[in-house]
Amino acid sequence: MKANVSVIIPYFNARNTIERALVSIDLQSLRPAEVILINDASDYEHTLILSELSAKYGGWLKIINQLKNAGAATARNEGWNLATQTYIAFLDADDAWHPKKIEIQYAYMENNSDVMLCGHLCRELSTECDLNWLIGDEHSKEVTWGCLLLKNHFVTPSVMLRRSITLRFSNGKRYIDDHLLWLNIVHANMKAVKLGVELAAVFKPMYGASGLSADMWLMERAEILNYNILFKEKKISFPQMILLQCFSFIKYFRRLSIVYLVRKLSKS
Repeated sequence: MKANVSVIIPYFNARNTIERALVSIDLQSLRPAEVILINDASDYEHTLILSELSAKYGGWLKIINQLKNAGAATARNEGWNLATQTYIAFLDADDAWHPKKIEIQYAYMENNSDVMLCGHLCRELSTECDLNWLIGDEHSKEVTWGCLLLKNHFVTPSVMLRRSITLRFSNGKRYIDDHLLWLNIVHANMKAVKLGVELAAVFKPMYGASGLSADMWLMERAEILNYNILFKEKKISFPQMILLQCFSFIKYFRRLSIVYLVRKLSKS
């Protein structure tokens, strides 16, 4: 039995982690119907492994090669547009899923037809380990517009949404593109829910590490720009935009302090 789910993976120079991500999908207790990997113009040596993976997984894994690097947001949109299933689930090439992720989240979406977007908690891991951890009791909470304005409650590898949603990530936007999409979805009166169970693993800190999260100032600028966009689209007022931007700066300096302390302690 397969779930009516299309998994979308943006891939750029991730040969060291992509197989871990694919294995975590392959080992799902309820397997998704298809996996669409968008190769975002990776370097030659990182593209070679994709042929091996294609041969290993057959037609279940569909690999789309892009000629020009356009970023994860554009890659996710490309995969979304090619998807054939009722639901879309996103996974990054350097992350992985708990074996019951699809089973639990798919059942929730099927049993709650009013929910358009569903996320869950993630477990932060520093080393390779067994992904089949104890997940505890499942519970859910609606994420409202106000809560989402203050914080991005949905890490992208946790999200499953209905393919019928016509909104998309902002093509070409390379930072905080996911938060802007979730905001637009909720603003359009589509219900978003977060499950209180850890069903995904991320293998680097959420900020201050390698990858996009290392560019903390660029991420902060992108969040400030998101609030500008929402204001221009008349989704928030000018005073709200200023307050949200000030709150964003406070969070940014708090993150800087945490990263500084962690690095200092690691050296001592």
